[in-house]
Amino acid sequence: MLGIKMGLLAAAGLIAAGLVSASVGQQPSYAGRGPIVVIPITGTVDDGMDHLVQRSVEAAQREGASAIVLDVNSPGGVLEAALDIKDAILDARIPTYAYVHGRAYSSAALITLAAQHIYMAPGASIGEAEPFPATSKLISAVKAEFKSTAERNHRDPLIAAAMVDKSIDLPKYKQPGQNLTLDTQAALKTKIADGEADSFAAMLAANHLTGPQEAPQYTFAEQVARFATNPAVSGLLLTLGFLGLLIEMQTLHGIAGVIGVASLALFFGSHIYAGFSNGWVIVLAIAGVVGILYELHIVPGHGAPGIFGGIALLAAILLAFGLPFFSVAMETLATAVILTVVFFYFATRAFPQNAWIAKLTFASAQGPDYVTSRDLSHLRGQSGTATSYLRPAGVATVDGRRIDVLTQGEFIPAGTPIRVTRVEGARVFVEPIDMPNYKE
Repeated sequence: MLGIKMGLLAAAGLIAAGLVSASVGQQPSYAGRGPIVVIPITGTVDDGMDHLVQRSVEAAQREGASAIVLDVNSPGGVLEAALDIKDAILDARIPTYAYVHGRAYSSAALITLAAQHIYMAPGASIGEAEPFPATSKLISAVKAEFKSTAERNHRDPLIAAAMVDKSIDLPKYKQPGQNLTLDTQAALKTKIADGEADSFAAMLAANHLTGPQEAPQYTFAEQVARFATNPAVSGLLLTLGFLGLLIEMQTLHGIAGVIGVASLALFFGSHIYAGFSNGWVIVLAIAGVVGILYELHIVPGHGAPGIFGGIALLAAILLAFGLPFFSVAMETLATAVILTVVFFYFATRAFPQNAWIAKLTFASAQGPDYVTSRDLSHLRGQSGTATSYLRPAGVATVDGRRIDVLTQGEFIPAGTPIRVTRVEGARVFVEPIDMPNYKE
């Protein structure tokens, strides 16, 4: 019996050891108890943020950080960037936390759901993640991303899906036909959030995260991209671009044109680097600027290059913001146009002469030997005869030559003797000669 008992105890020990090993194998592995890495998920989600998060996660794992904490307050942004960030957070071999101290909408909601633990400040909110354009195909794809991310961290996938798909019925938490947005208390009830914390420090204390903190910084290129894609800065760059091209039309000196093109180049380059658009937008923008400059400097007056260039440039500007931000693009573009008109009005005070119009006016000038009309001043005071009826314009013969003449307003029959009273350029004015036979 003793042998049987010993055998059973040994078997139980092996089973227990196997269960413990399996449990340990399922836990996320991380290198040590290093610093707490705090990654800001603030502002618009874009490629600049994507670069920062991926660099930070890799560095945290390499240095043996004790935790990664996402400090979230974002309205969302570029979906592709959010997917990359979500994958980086899910693949991290370090405990991950998210603290929502403002809002986590759209792409930011997906990033937040990727964290293993979510805490929210009083008055914070999460959700409203319908993609744009809201096609059935795109909604289905984004909904699947939200559901799988929620399931990965043991959260209700239906709650996550309702943030994307307004057709999901959750009368307890949202009105029909609306996307789900949860405040802090609703997030706690649905177990989307694990807890409420009044501050970032309180959240760290609640999870016993007491180590030193590291806050990764954006590189210079990432900062420039994020700064330049801010709608206010984008509007300023567009205003400088438009104003530069218009002042170039006034002066044709080249300086204003260079400033305008440089401003537009920074606008488009930053939006592409941040992930809002792609290289085709740059091609369209270049075609637009080339068309406008071609119209100004090479073929003034033809119209077609300038018109098509302007249309191409406007289309490129709208596309540069990305389709999810089309309304922002329209507002920014409208503001830039208004500011451009105002500043250009004052610029015309300083440069009243429009060089482009002057170039159109004198486009057929031939050079220093070109004469607009022959000199007829020598005819002043000479006499002749009205060859045609002067009504008041007509033809007269003066000094043996047929000359186009004008009267002072009176009508003079053909054959009437006339005298040249004055000459103004190509215009020769005549009057009838007071003779006895004329009076008769």
